[in-house]
Amino acid sequence: MGRLLISGEPGTEIIAALAPQPGEIVIDKPGKGMFWATGLHERLQALGVSHLVFTGVTTEVCVQTSMREANDRGYDGLLVEDGTESYFPAYKAAVLEMIAAQGAIVGWHAPSAAVLAALPEA
Repeated sequence: MGRLLISGEPGTEIIAALAPQPGEIVIDKPGKGMFWATGLHERLQALGVSHLVFTGVTTEVCVQTSMREANDRGYDGLLVEDGTESYFPAYKAAVLEMIAAQGAIVGWHAPSAAVLAALPEA
């Protein structure tokens, strides 16, 4: 993967505000996608998960790769537009277009306000 985002290196720690809650799945992914060599698909299957919400960096590498891997495994995916980012705005825009192309061939995308508004109140 090169020298970026290596487990244990500066910048890879989970910030306190986003710390996982007890029982939440945490994976250490060795590649660009979230499924390769992580066992995540099997864990999600065991939980009966069919829909995934995507956020993270970078839009055009890890996030898009993970979303495509998920789609290939039968998951419905939603990318939170303002929950992902790229060093290159044009790349992010291209990914959003590709995701929704051909009748949402890979999934859907929406801004976080729309995603939150669609959730049932707790």
